Amino acid sequence: MQHEVHRGGYVALVGRPNVGKSTLLNRILGQKIAITSPKPQTTRNRILGILHRPDAQVMFLDTPGIHHAAGNKLNRYMVSQAHGAMNDVDCIILLVEADRPVTAAEESVIRAISQSSRPALLVINKIDRVAPPALLDLIRRYSELHDFLEIVPVSALKGDGIEQLLDALLPHLPEGPPLYPEEMVTDQPERFIVAEMIREQVLKKLQKEIPYGTAVQIELFEDQPERNLVEIHAVIHVEREPHKRILVGKGGSMIRSIGQAARFDIERLLDTRVFLKLFVRVDRDWTRSDRLLREFGYE
Repeated sequence: MQHEVHRGGYVALVGRPNVGKSTLLNRILGQKIAITSPKPQTTRNRILGILHRPDAQVMFLDTPGIHHAAGNKLNRYMVSQAHGAMNDVDCIILLVEADRPVTAAEESVIRAISQSSRPALLVINKIDRVAPPALLDLIRRYSELHDFLEIVPVSALKGDGIEQLLDALLPHLPEGPPLYPEEMVTDQPERFIVAEMIREQVLKKLQKEIPYGTAVQIELFEDQPERNLVEIHAVIHVEREPHKRILVGKGGSMIRSIGQAARFDIERLLDTRVFLKLFVRVDRDWTRSDRLLREFGYE
């Protein structure tokens, strides 16, 4: 009887901001555990997503985009999360965009991968945006910069190439038994995911600098079986009083819109009705405060 090999390992998803790492993770898992938006630096924490297969268990770490860490302490925290992840995994997936040429930003990420000494795959996302000759040129350029184990073109948004990516990845993971129960898809508590879903709507509905100075804290998360719902109270923290006025909107219109959209996603996550109440609070320059960063979960 042939021995069936089971593989497992930790894989870091890295890249510059806004290349589609969270979209790729959600697509691989077949469900949403990481928020997405068109804005860079949407992901602030390392988020673990667990893929269960008969032949493997893969723990993906979705990391903040690697960017220049100058500025506030929140930026430096996010970059440290990404760099730290590369030293804690069995393999690295570098995600880049097919329609973006290699720049200093990509070269910086590749240098960080080389310094980590971890094996790496290159995944080229958004392949539907370029013609095959341009894609081949990009593959050649990246091949000159680093000795990647595999180079896999995908479209995370459409789901193209995902199975090919997993087929390329699994042989490079160590043999070993499952580390997590099959029903577990992330190590993040529901309160964290709910807070992230609220922040996602802030990112989607507000423009310019305001979303980057927001944090969400869950103050009440109470299951109420007699009412067949979960009641959630959340505080959205901003850095300036004018930002609060914009976030609330005329007659409360913006905060209602954010709440309605977030509640829809939260109800799908929890599979129950949700009563969601949002508050907005000004904490001046919280992104530069060690105490408030710790309080808001960035430590």
